[in-house]
Amino acid sequence: MTTKEERRLKIKQSVRNKISGTPERPRLTVFRSNKQIYAQLIDDTTGKTLAAASSLKLTEKAPKKEIANKVGELIARNAREAGIQTVVFDRNGYLYHGRIKELADAARSGGLKF
Repeated sequence: MTTKEERRLKIKQSVRNKISGTPERPRLTVFRSNKQIYAQLIDDTTGKTLAAASSLKLTEKAPKKEIANKVGELIARNAREAGIQTVVFDRNGYLYHGRIKELADAARSGGLKF
């Protein structure tokens, strides 16, 4: 029997074997903790983070889904400033549901293509 975390890490490895970020099309990876949500654009060829956004900088109180939506808009704005239009989405082993889906939809509406 595996724990939720072990299951997520197994799915994460499976996904990471298939996708990789490049300078032209970086990997948009999402990490979700119980209280915060983080998003990064990563170029896997050099191992560098090109843009990042998190809920740590947001000060207002709101439901977690709304905060995830704001982080999605933030990462889209930071990507535009870095000159990035297309990304490959890495859900990091999480189900594409809830906060992860909110962040992805907000990033799409902010102008990112994936």
